[in-house]
Amino acid sequence: MTFPVVGMVGGGQLARMTHEAGIPLGIRFKLLSDTPQDSAAQVVGDVVVGDYRDLETLRSFAQGCDVITFDHEHVPTEHLRALEADGIPVRPGPDALVHAQDKGVMRERLGRMGIPAPRNRLVRDQADVAAFAAEGSGFPVVLKTVRGGYDGKGVWVVREADDPSAAEPFKAGVPVLAEEKVEFARELAANVVRSPHGQAVAYPVVESIQTDGVCDTVIAPAPGLPEAAAVHAQELALRVAHELGVVGHLAVELFETREGELLVNELAMRPHNSGHWTQDGAVTSQFANHVRAVLDLPLGDPRTRAPWTVMANVLGGDFPDMYSAYLHCMARDPQLKIHMYGKAVKPGRKVGHVNVYGDDLDDVRARAAHAAGYLRGTVVE
Repeated sequence: MTFPVVGMVGGGQLARMTHEAGIPLGIRFKLLSDTPQDSAAQVVGDVVVGDYRDLETLRSFAQGCDVITFDHEHVPTEHLRALEADGIPVRPGPDALVHAQDKGVMRERLGRMGIPAPRNRLVRDQADVAAFAAEGSGFPVVLKTVRGGYDGKGVWVVREADDPSAAEPFKAGVPVLAEEKVEFARELAANVVRSPHGQAVAYPVVESIQTDGVCDTVIAPAPGLPEAAAVHAQELALRVAHELGVVGHLAVELFETREGELLVNELAMRPHNSGHWTQDGAVTSQFANHVRAVLDLPLGDPRTRAPWTVMANVLGGDFPDMYSAYLHCMARDPQLKIHMYGKAVKPGRKVGHVNVYGDDLDDVRARAAHAAGYLRGTVVE
């Protein structure tokens, strides 16, 4: 019996958890990892250590793979086009993925589609930033490098024309996107998965709570979100997936304004932190559905298993021996689900997450916060 081989570019925790989701189906994974110590490289049997930015490395890695997919969006677009020209299925393909790789391309395309977003345009220098601010509501303005930023990196908030931080984005000599700073009520995320033949599923819209630009907590479904707004967000994400030709998982990060309007902030075309709750809180996880999608298998049920699920990220702190904390956490909450990534503990680094589910939102949030805090060492009882 022959099972397909999924080539996963990138060895982080997303690859690790996607591999885990493929195991029950007998799916084999081949991993292109930066180092043998990367999160996924610790658990995948077939690991190639190499540079994803090198085309010949990618071509060699792709031999024997039935499909190529990704743990991150940093593979050069032209390399992905070369793999497709070689006859290797790439999912999502470069024509779709470029909209998650390049914020300028994403903003231009979504603007043509009429998708609501913060006011934006590409800027060349500080004078251009000042002109952009003057055209709208003034400062503050958000500056973003069009490629490579994540978890708050590559993002600057400029509060006035002579703010020293206004010069930082231009030092690297890469294109910079200016956006109005939205005074939003909260951040939401709509996660959908689409297969090559067009089948698609939508998960419940979630609330994502950020701390210092890093996702801290995700609540599924987003509390207090009117049903019409939730359906609108799901339909918007499904439309983006369809029109861009996305294959696999798509996360559409949204701002909910104080007036209830939904604005698209970012796109991610891979499993996403806002979907980690699905491992334990949904009938079919984002990781399992991503595997199904890239192999063009029928997609699984995205519905919730409980009224509420809360995911809390476990960040590194001053308590490196997290394993010793399992005894307390597991004894205190037998329903708690702990997912660790095999990473060295460093302050502020995502090293794992916990999922908690139940009928009472306040109770579920408290249990998740306690477990994540105890594992980090910031909660002691």
